[in-house]
Order: sequence, then structure tokens, then C-alpha cells
Amino acid sequence: MSLAWINPQIRAETKLLKSKFKQASPFPYLVLENFFALPVAQTLLDDFPIFDEGLAKDENSNVGKKSVHQHINKLGSSYSSLDRLVRSAEFLQLVEEMTGIGPLIYDPYYYGGGTHENLHGQELDPHVDFTLHPKLKLHRRLNLILYLNKQWEEEWGGNIQFHRNPRLPENQDEIITVRPLFNRAVLFATDNTSWHGFKRINLPEQYREIFSRKSIALYFYTEEREPPVRPHSTIYVERHLPNSVQPGSPLNPEDYEEIQRLLSRRDQHLARLYNNISQLMQRVDSVKTPFSKQISANQQMVEDLNKEELVKRVIEIENSNSWRLTAPLRQARYLLNKLTNYFNS
Repeated sequence: MSLAWINPQIRAETKLLKSKFKQASPFPYLVLENFFALPVAQTLLDDFPIFDEGLAKDENSNVGKKSVHQHINKLGSSYSSLDRLVRSAEFLQLVEEMTGIGPLIYDPYYYGGGTHENLHGQELDPHVDFTLHPKLKLHRRLNLILYLNKQWEEEWGGNIQFHRNPRLPENQDEIITVRPLFNRAVLFATDNTSWHGFKRINLPEQYREIFSRKSIALYFYTEEREPPVRPHSTIYVERHLPNSVQPGSPLNPEDYEEIQRLLSRRDQHLARLYNNISQLMQRVDSVKTPFSKQISANQQMVEDLNKEELVKRVIEIENSNSWRLTAPLRQARYLLNKLTNYFNS
């Protein structure tokens, strides 16, 4: 796979794309149609790995409906070629030119990235991504997601959504929705306010064993970041209640099920956060304990020294060779201080 296999219109319009990227709202992003040459995109779809339950654990270690293959260079020749492309200087420069962000660094671990397959019933709450790579300690700057779905209707859910602020009421939260169509890519910045996610996938019953939401996620980093952002792990916000849930209105079974699902996801997020806090406290304690013991030992040592022992120690220092050798330096410093004080008075 070479840079020439990327849509030539994209390569020719990097200045225009950079302007669109910076002016986009609610945060910088691009929607790139026909990202790869059609044969390339088709090969990536043909070679897409089968759903693996062993790779379908969520942030709470529960087996879910999202399978992630992070080591794409082990998925066959087409994905090895993709790996070589996205690590190349030419590709990184192209993405830098489209966004104005760089110098970009490729992630050899594909941490959180790789191939993503989401089944019927899967959803992704609005979130902002982690800011630092856990191994490389680099700053996460850009997500590039390529979709590989030949057929996808908007009412099926699973459409990526960009939010201004999902904590606001839905009528105040600016939301951009993009369908995950074949060979369409989204490229967007990652920071403290780049909220994104997708609503629950709800496929027609006849398609639930046939279709799934397939994508390839690539993340890019930089060594420095200006201006800096607050460091954090991935942060989720539960999505808005259905519009049909209104004061005085009867609660239908579908809305009740949705509310139960939202509450369950909220509890999962809180449980994970509490666990993270507990682990951090344990790490802090493990660091503090040795220092506390050393401080206590030093305090006890001072308390155990009486005045006679202190005087004896001072005499030993004054009679030592090092004290005698440095006497001229101390005398010179004393005279210099006296002269300085005289001229400053």
C-alpha cells in the first residue's frame, strides 16, 4: 500500500481541508469521502477479522459486543500494508498538512485502536479520550477512523456523533451526526472537549446476524502539546434521556428499558472510576510510606541526641581535616560579606 492509493483529491486539497478542520464545530474534524482507492478499501473489508469474543471485553472487563484487534500487522498482507502506510513519513506528513497538528508520531501498539467490530445492541457513550499514551507517554492528538460498511441506514444507530457538551440538555448540546458508510473516514482532534460516541445499534431483526458496524481506528500522537490540556483517562458521560420522557407523560416500555440501560451504564462508569481512585490511593500510599518511616526515624534520631553529644559532634567537625582545609574559604566569604554590607550601607 502506498500514498498514491489514497484519494488524489484529498492529497490535492490539504490546504482547503486544513481550513475546514480548524473552522469545524463543535471541535476540529473532517469527513473524508472515498478515503482509499476502491480496491484497497474492498480488500480491507474482505480481510476484516471475524468477531472474537476473547477480544470483546469492555472497560469494565465484561464480555460485550465490541471486538478489537489491536495488532493489525498480524491480520494478513493487506493489514500489514496498511500498517506500513500509516507509519510512513509521507502519510504522517499528509495528516499534518490536513490538520496543522504535528510532528505526528505513529503508535506501534495501536493502543485502543486497530479493527473495531460492533454488533447489534452495542453503543458508545459520549466521551473524551485519554490524553497520554500509557506506554509511550506521548500526547494523543488525532483520531482517524475508516468505516467499512457497505449498507448502513441512519435509523440503525451506530452513527458517530460529535458533541459540544453532552452534559447540557439535548436542545442546548450541538451534535453533528455522521453515518459510518463504506470508505468514509472521519479525522478529528482529541482534547478535553472532543466529545464523541454513538447511539445504540438497533439493526432490523433480519440483519442482526448479517451486519455489524466495522471500522479501523488509527490514533496519532506528538511529543509536545501547546497549549497543554488537563491529563486524564477516558471520561464518559451518559447520553441524554429519550425526548419522549417528559413530565406528565406516561412511560412506555421502550423508554423504561432505555432508562434502565442508561442507569446501568452510569453505574458501570462509576464503579470503574471508584476502582481507579482506589488503585491511585494505594499507589500514593505505597510511595508515601517509605518516606514517612524515614522522616520518623530522623526525628527520633534528633530527639535521642542530647546537648552534650551535639557539642561533641561540633568539636569533631571543627577538628576534622575538611573543616581545617576549608577555613580560608570561610574567612574569605566572611570578609566579602562585610565589604558588601559596608558599601551597601
